[in-house]
Amino acid sequence: MKDTSELEKVLNQTHIGDADKFLSENEDSLYNDEHAFRDYMRLKVKEKGLRQQDIFLYADIPERYGYKLLSGEKRTRQRDVILRLCYCSDFTLEETQKALRIYEMPELYAKIPRDAALMIIFNTRPGSIIEVNQFLKERKMEPLRTSGLQD
Repeated sequence: MKDTSELEKVLNQTHIGDADKFLSENEDSLYNDEHAFRDYMRLKVKEKGLRQQDIFLYADIPERYGYKLLSGEKRTRQRDVILRLCYCSDFTLEETQKALRIYEMPELYAKIPRDAALMIIFNTRPGSIIEVNQFLKERKMEPLRTSGLQD
């Protein structure tokens, strides 16, 4: 499996007539829509040397539900659940934005006050989810919702 920079090097030298060849030769390194989020999360979690069950514990997401989300068996419409997973997976802001894009959710947007606060949080890592929610509450913003309503 090639990483993004390796793929980009090959793409820089790939002629449009060789597009099909590139796609078939690198199929195992490319995200398909159905498994893109799962594959991205697995790759990043592995890179960071984390365990999924620890991420679910820190994110306050039931382990069984977390596994279903990461396997693609379940989907959520709650962006806060994905943000919790990303934060507790030690994702950078850039990695989080990419995870949101892949999951087809709106990225954090700097002009929205709560999103701006979350961007600061991802950049400065103030502590646990409890501390993140405290930071938001102190600024009269909605805390990151739990996965209690699993839709």
